[in-house]
Amino acid sequence: MTTSYRQLTQDVVANLAPLHKGVPQVMKSFGEMGKAAIADGALDAKTKELIALAIGVAARCDGCIGFHVKALVRLGATAAEVHEALGVAIYMGGGPSAMYASNAVAAFNEFAALSSNPGAPASAP
Repeated sequence: MTTSYRQLTQDVVANLAPLHKGVPQVMKSFGEMGKAAIADGALDAKTKELIALAIGVAARCDGCIGFHVKALVRLGATAAEVHEALGVAIYMGGGPSAMYASNAVAAFNEFAALSSNPGAPASAP
């Protein structure tokens, strides 16, 4: 089965809508924390998104993969940068991370094909 990460991220956004209504302060705070965590500082936003992608892979979170790859494509990440981050995720998470790293490559290819990112598409990590 092939996952469309574009569709997955759209579905997650739609499925989170009831939480935004039911626990608005929690969801607002989560969003603010995410913006603060990814903001440029000693590390730039792209580096932070690469870290987030690697953690998402190691945690086996398809939604995380989709959202962080989408952000990485927007930030101009190259396939080589994504592959290196995935290599660290595989090192830290073993075989299961290798399987999710392949999903991240598919997500990168999908979002890169929808953008003008010159670093895409990727092939294998």
